[in-house]
Amino acid sequence: MAINNPIGNLNKIFDSRIRLGVMSILMVNEEVSFNDLKQMLELTDGNLASHLNTLEENAFLKVHKGFIGRKTNTTYQITKAGEKAFKGHLAALESMIRSIE
Repeated sequence: MAINNPIGNLNKIFDSRIRLGVMSILMVNEEVSFNDLKQMLELTDGNLASHLNTLEENAFLKVHKGFIGRKTNTTYQITKAGEKAFKGHLAALESMIRSIE
């Protein structure tokens, strides 16, 4: 009997708990500002920025840079590709958990 690799269908991009958190937040919100993400996930600017860059480089989120008055306001939105990849990752997690039970 062949044993399937239980982690074979997991997306490596979502190995990070921070990126997992960002994607979870973006799945249920149309768009979220950098500062809101930072507060929700309790992260420093630099730490959050590096994880957001990884997600952006993989086309999993869209960045909108704008201004509120004179202050910059950067918001993030999940892309269709990001939504599909994240749902696939969650399905793989569920499948892995069910196979262990």
